Amino acid sequence: MTRVALVTGASRGIGAATARLLGERGFRVVVNHRDSAEEAEKVAAEIAERGGEAVVIRADVTVADDVAAMTEQVERRWGGVDALVHNALTPFAITSYAELTWEQLGGKLDRELRAAFLVTKAVTPGMVARGYGRLVYLSTGLSKRPREGMITLGTAKAALDQFVRFVAQELAPHGVTANLVAPATVDETTGIRRLSPERVLRLGAATPMGRLVRPGEVARTIAFFAGDEAGFTTGTYAPVNGGAAMD
Repeated sequence: MTRVALVTGASRGIGAATARLLGERGFRVVVNHRDSAEEAEKVAAEIAERGGEAVVIRADVTVADDVAAMTEQVERRWGGVDALVHNALTPFAITSYAELTWEQLGGKLDRELRAAFLVTKAVTPGMVARGYGRLVYLSTGLSKRPREGMITLGTAKAALDQFVRFVAQELAPHGVTANLVAPATVDETTGIRRLSPERVLRLGAATPMGRLVRPGEVARTIAFFAGDEAGFTTGTYAPVNGGAAMD
């Protein structure tokens, strides 16, 4: 049976790497984007060139109507979503607590949870009806270990972590798993450009492996949770950080 995977924020970085890998592994892939159609089409074309199937759908995952329309389109085309990879990153401020405003913190919390809530609510009824589903959410090591300037992202992802645990607990009897993948700072992504070259070098040097994680390495962990092999694994938080934080 051919599974259908919806990857939010799939036009670049981790999302693009995940979409391509799932396509290689036989999934029909929904390449979601908000405002990067050209890059998303390139990802879909690469999947097709390798013998896979992909469709590009524009949707802002913080907007209920967009999410509903995307889900309906997937249902008409392929019958529904079997695996959700929620990777889309909503904007956030890099700031100290001293300079932090409620608009920055509350806004990030709202966008983070709104997006996760909307996409989860959209795909899980079908998963429950079919008795099968895989939910994978991108978190960050910052949700457990603070780093200077990252209070808005770390706090919002900590809230996401707990949301996913509750989803995992409630949906487990229906054959639906929900897991978190938490990479450290990821190389070759848009986010890395917000850091100084010196900061990037320090972050890489701080890991036992001596470098930053790459999008494809994160994608392979995501793909495990999105596949049949992880059928008895749910509610977990999987760090991908080269040993930078060992529990």
